[in-house]
Amino acid sequence: MTANDTSIDTRDWPLLGLLSVLWGGSFFFNGVVLRELPPLTLVFLRVALAAVMLLPLLWLYRIPFPKGLSGWKPFFAIGFLNNVLPFALIVTGQTYIPSGLASILNATTPLFAVVVMAVAGEEKLQAHRVAGVLAGLIGVAILHGGGLGFESGQGLGILLCLGAAFSYGLSALVARRLPADAPPLGTATFQMLASAAMMTVVAGLVDRPWQLPMPAPTTWLAVIGLAALSTALAYIVFFQIMQRSGATNVMLVTLLIPVTAILLGYLMLGEQISAQEIVGALVIGSALLLIDGRVLKFLQR
Repeated sequence: MTANDTSIDTRDWPLLGLLSVLWGGSFFFNGVVLRELPPLTLVFLRVALAAVMLLPLLWLYRIPFPKGLSGWKPFFAIGFLNNVLPFALIVTGQTYIPSGLASILNATTPLFAVVVMAVAGEEKLQAHRVAGVLAGLIGVAILHGGGLGFESGQGLGILLCLGAAFSYGLSALVARRLPADAPPLGTATFQMLASAAMMTVVAGLVDRPWQLPMPAPTTWLAVIGLAALSTALAYIVFFQIMQRSGATNVMLVTLLIPVTAILLGYLMLGEQISAQEIVGALVIGSALLLIDGRVLKFLQR
């Protein structure tokens, strides 16, 4: 989709912050919905409702649909690796581990993306990028201290969330094959339609959602928030960043999610921010600048 993954476009820094808020909220919404609905039904509702919400915008902006099987093929591939598989792994993992731990494990996504791109020969394994991702993971660890929530019986949940992060890393590679001129709104809608088609089959065969009891209104509100904010709007922002800054750089948003969660707790709930959390946030910020590379080049000059 773009040939430039070396640095982040200055216009995309605030969008990365917005995306971290939208995706960070998905872990909260998941936690609410999973009290009443099984994981695969949750994923089906998430992608199907998001697709329904995006379709009118597609018509409004007169964006044409892909033509034939060859036109839809890349969107089914990105939909599987960017939605169907990681969403299913994360929500299933959240039935074994807390939402906070799931979001921390999700922060390993940039490391997987950098390695996958290097192995595929799409990008060189640049030292400053690897160092920056590792520094970011250290920052996430500092941010949460020793309370990572590792307990007996949680191993499967941890592996599932790491599998989701790896799937996101693979999706960064597939995203490079998307049409270069595809508008972000079109790409978001087409991958969501493809994901909805796949999840209709999977959820129908496994969960049979039509046989489940009707969820409570609060659960439906969480489903709508998950579909509208954490999926439909989030993927328009996601593909806008990807178009300008590249597939690897947009995955850096997962490092920001724990930071925005703490800031939202401070601003909205009056929670206190500790010195440890400030240090962790500063380390993550420094890691993002290191990955971006421009500050490093300026210092070298």
